[in-house]
Amino acid sequence: MVRTMIRTAAVSAIALSIATTVATAQDSLRIGMTFQEMNNPYFVSMQEALNEAASALGASVVVTDAGHDVAKQIADVEDMLQQGIDILIVNPTDSAGIEGAVQAAHDAGVIVVAVDANANGPVDSFVGSKNYDAGYLSCQYLANALGGEGEVAILDGIPVVPILQRVEGCRDALAEFDGIEIVDMQNGRQDRSIALGVAENMIQAHPNLGGIFSVNDGGAMGVLAAIEGSGRDILLTSVDGAPEAVEAIQRGSAFIETTAQFPRDQIRIGLAMALAKHWGANVVPAEVPIDVMVVDVENAADFSW
Repeated sequence: MVRTMIRTAAVSAIALSIATTVATAQDSLRIGMTFQEMNNPYFVSMQEALNEAASALGASVVVTDAGHDVAKQIADVEDMLQQGIDILIVNPTDSAGIEGAVQAAHDAGVIVVAVDANANGPVDSFVGSKNYDAGYLSCQYLANALGGEGEVAILDGIPVVPILQRVEGCRDALAEFDGIEIVDMQNGRQDRSIALGVAENMIQAHPNLGGIFSVNDGGAMGVLAAIEGSGRDILLTSVDGAPEAVEAIQRGSAFIETTAQFPRDQIRIGLAMALAKHWGANVVPAEVPIDVMVVDVENAADFSW
């Protein structure tokens, strides 16, 4: 996996180095980026990486926040097309719901790349984490930490493909342990405050609960507060690699593991795919999967997005 990550980083660096050279001889590129939400450090880090890359390219950037409202995201894309963007990077709040906007961008001659979650319609390339692997690794870690026995709950999220894949991976991992029983699964909507209330209910309803898996770190921080408030010995794993999750793992809390993604690399590689297509490449990969990595107390101090 390390070799794969090194190759991925090298491809990204080479592509952006070439892009910087070519961009000086061209008119300024216009890049549009629509996020499903910006109230999340994961997506904030993506925006930072996009701004850094755009600055190196001499490109202009328009960024919008859909706030998980697909109607707003569609309107935002329509507005970007009116502004004459060359490249659209879409992080869909609803993969099916955004299809019409993707089609409109394609029809206007705009290169479309989806990141983190894929979008329906004529997307030129999709760059996203191996979300099934992330869910699998986190729940395998949780089951092993419980000694292969005990009751486990899953804190689900918004039904987009990455979240569904994480839950699928988690279920498959837990199914490999005969002594593990999934006793509850509820939706925390990947939101700290909602997850807090949901986790409190889970903990109260299941006096023998030994572990909880959260589909993201934002929700996991709400779960952690519920666990600490209960005074019970319940273990927590999650997906993302957010700074506050990594800090919680380092201080030895109930939060024992997060399977980290690499949001900055997703943007860099997604933009590299778009630039290759924009500059005349006939073929770019339809999908570029990005590796994930287990972060626990052993390596948390050395990890960051």
